[in-house]
Amino acid sequence: MLNVDFNKLASLINANVQGANATVNNAEDAKFDSSITVEASKIFAVCEFLKTNKEMPFNSLQCISGVDWVEFMEVCYMVAHFDTTAPREFILKVKVTDRVAPTVDSVVKVWAAANYQEREVYDMFGIKFNNHPDMRRILCPDDWQGWPLRKDYVAQKDYNGMAVYPDNKMNFEDREFIVRQDMIKKAQLAASSN
Repeated sequence: MLNVDFNKLASLINANVQGANATVNNAEDAKFDSSITVEASKIFAVCEFLKTNKEMPFNSLQCISGVDWVEFMEVCYMVAHFDTTAPREFILKVKVTDRVAPTVDSVVKVWAAANYQEREVYDMFGIKFNNHPDMRRILCPDDWQGWPLRKDYVAQKDYNGMAVYPDNKMNFEDREFIVRQDMIKKAQLAASSN
């Protein structure tokens, strides 16, 4: 990631947040970015430290996302410091091993931007954020069953009498796309035969 000495940052976290156990995950190839993983129980304290420390502050939360790795789930926080002389950003991760009742502490009190993002992770993965001011679904209806982005998710067949995955689910845009693709193929065939 941008302008971050991961080993120095992990050492700073460990020196200032007891029990954080910050470890560096080095990028193995170009597909992944390096990141730092901390103990899930320490996420609030780590984020509070990251925002307020003077040596290497991170004043902005850009994004929170969830990942289901089957054996465990992860909550990933993209944090940044926007400074014209030394901008920097990195990914902070926590592992969530309890799939039945997964929880992590909310960081809304550190970065207000976490509010809707934590709700989205809850809605899609079922990970509850302790001490969140409004922990409820944000995308799916309140009575939706399951967590749509989890690997073990099985979609309900219908919702309020409407098929969730109807046999013929093409909409107008899908049909228009197919028509355009057919026109392109015909034009390419005509051009190649001339």
